[in-house]
Amino acid sequence: MLNVKVILNPPVLAGNIHQQNTNNNNKRSHWEDLEIPIPRYFISERSKTLRDRSKMLSNILDLIGEVEKPKPAGERTLSVEDAVRIIQLTERARQGRLRAKFMREIQRDQERQQKNKDRDVGASTIDQAAVCIQKVWKGFLQRKRTKQEREEEMIFLGMAMDHSLPQLFPAAASAEDTKTRRRTTQEEHEEDYQKSLISITNSLRELEGPNMRETMKDQIRQWFIECHDATGSFPDYPEEEDGGSALIFADKTPQQLMEELAAKEEEEANKKPKGKEETKDKGKKEKAKGGEEEEEPGLKMLPSAFLSELQKGQKTFTGKFNLTSFTLWPVSHLIVDTNCCALYVTDVWQNRDESKNFNQRHEAELIKEERRREIEAEIRLQVDELMRQELANWKLAVGGDKGGKAKATAKKKKGSKSGKKKKKEKDLTADRTIESLYQELVEQGLLKPADNVKLQDYIGDYSYLGTTLRQTDIEPMPSLSDVRQVMALYAVLPLGSQVVHEKAPLVKAILLVGPSGVGKKMLVHGICQETGANLFDLSPLNLVGKYPGKSGLQMMLHMVFKVARLMQPSVIWIGEAEKMFYKKVPKEEKELDPKRLKKDLPKILKSIKGGDRVLIIGTTNSPLNADLKSLCKLYTKIILIPRPDYASRYVMWKQLIQHNGGVVTSALDISSLAKISDGYTQGHMIRVVRGILTERRVQQLAKRPLVSAEFISHLAKTDPVFQDEEEALKVWYSKTPLGKKRIKAASGKEEGGEAPAKGGKDAKKKGKK
Repeated sequence: MLNVKVILNPPVLAGNIHQQNTNNNNKRSHWEDLEIPIPRYFISERSKTLRDRSKMLSNILDLIGEVEKPKPAGERTLSVEDAVRIIQLTERARQGRLRAKFMREIQRDQERQQKNKDRDVGASTIDQAAVCIQKVWKGFLQRKRTKQEREEEMIFLGMAMDHSLPQLFPAAASAEDTKTRRRTTQEEHEEDYQKSLISITNSLRELEGPNMRETMKDQIRQWFIECHDATGSFPDYPEEEDGGSALIFADKTPQQLMEELAAKEEEEANKKPKGKEETKDKGKKEKAKGGEEEEEPGLKMLPSAFLSELQKGQKTFTGKFNLTSFTLWPVSHLIVDTNCCALYVTDVWQNRDESKNFNQRHEAELIKEERRREIEAEIRLQVDELMRQELANWKLAVGGDKGGKAKATAKKKKGSKSGKKKKKEKDLTADRTIESLYQELVEQGLLKPADNVKLQDYIGDYSYLGTTLRQTDIEPMPSLSDVRQVMALYAVLPLGSQVVHEKAPLVKAILLVGPSGVGKKMLVHGICQETGANLFDLSPLNLVGKYPGKSGLQMMLHMVFKVARLMQPSVIWIGEAEKMFYKKVPKEEKELDPKRLKKDLPKILKSIKGGDRVLIIGTTNSPLNADLKSLCKLYTKIILIPRPDYASRYVMWKQLIQHNGGVVTSALDISSLAKISDGYTQGHMIRVVRGILTERRVQQLAKRPLVSAEFISHLAKTDPVFQDEEEALKVWYSKTPLGKKRIKAASGKEEGGEAPAKGGKDAKKKGKK
């Protein structure tokens, strides 16, 4: 959590609060610069795929639109008596409203007739009417003049924008036009580049492929002969797992290769018996080192996994190549490596002459160098199979290397044994296409379209008092801005980029915990929109009556995760996640079987590998009802979402009112409104704003601007989230593994400091037993 020490006076008066926020508005732009931006290419590079997918989804939804939707769980069917009673009540209410309307019209007619009788038009009455009109008109003119002078003063002080200036400057308009032209040019160049990739690859395979194949064969045969002359026997051909003939192409002599292969065999043979002893020795050494060297307390940053990629990119740009790693052997021992030679061409970007490349299109030579490596790797696999067979024939012809053959067969047996241990998962839907599985999941309501919201729509400001609260030994709750950044780091970036997903720590499941109305579901939909991910809904209430039985459950999970992997990135949402791990299932929910996924979901979660961009997100507002151990075992990352603080509520009220057609004027004291609405969530605020800003009220804004009293009356009708509920969630979070780590990091205690004490207590208990 990012907190900055800002000394603020307690907001006592509304004017002080407003002044405090206007000062913070100048700093807000700097805070926005610190937020991690979400790359636009997550969507732009997959725009065609996403358009096709959304079109397919909309077509399926249109087809099943006429089908009766399944009734939501827990819906109560009415009896005939209840239905008749409801109809009678509504009919009597309708008749009463009509009767009241008629009586009101009659009363108004009578009053109008009485006024006409009593009206006495005279000179005094006309003068009074003229004075009344003059008062109203002069008051209107004075209020208008005062408002205009106030606006001019605010513009002069630089606290308001001049309305006479154009909203979009010419420079900004030209920048937008340039951006659109650039995007169009990029798409054209990308299409041309993809076509060139195919054509150049085919031409290289046809022209240079046969020459590569023959060169590799000659070089490998030469290696066979040199090894036989040096050792008196033919070598064992390297296995595919070790790299095949790629080892032969390294800058090493045949003798060194033989020694390396022999050393590897010895290591594999000595691994099994020495495993337990080595682990014990390592554990003792680590304990001894831990006793001698004391680590500094507090939070420790792990080394970055992206540093190697940055260094590689910098090396590619500058063109620096370490010549010491390339040893020059005699001609008979040297075999040219095309990858090494390519470094001299591709690794020089800094000094490349781009003066003639006006259109900035692709260069065919760079594509050829890159594709040569891939074609060489393909041909090498084919050559390896042929040369293994040729080596076996040479050994039979010479007739002296039986030991090598026996070793090779032993290796194959070992490989087969190790292969048997790994059980492959059965594909229950091998005879079905991915489109049919996709359609079935949509029809069953397990795959849904995501709402059109972005992560930036999750409004929230920074906690400016975080450091000040920590100085008084009060641990502050994370702000909504922190929540937004954490979701971008752990969900959006890994799902949107395959490179980030492979390098970043693997997070398979995230649990969002917070009171109802804080925007947990909105965050799930925002992640799907930012990354173009599919949204699967495996909430307990959504699974009622679907795929019954154990076999049906296995089929459903298999289909969901198969489609999620093949059409990644994907988000699997589990609403009301606590129901899956109920301590005790309530009587009214026993028929719904909410714990249906408790056993099978953690098992299938293990099948998600590092390359699968699939994320499980659970949401809950009552985690206290769930078993803590089982819940934390499934969700490795738990994010606690608090109620909005004062700064977030101030920004939220302003943006919600403007978004729903309202106008923020000086008559509306947003600062006081933000202070009064302490304890209310984003959901409460949205309902209040929508309830006030009806079509009729929006039309009246010009004559009657919004006032804080209108919002207060609506807020009084809804129950806020009380402090006790938030404290209960904080206590629950402190019991989770992440909460314990956070407390230790905040207090500066070492993790190993408490281990001996705990171990001693356990030892005493075991001794007593």
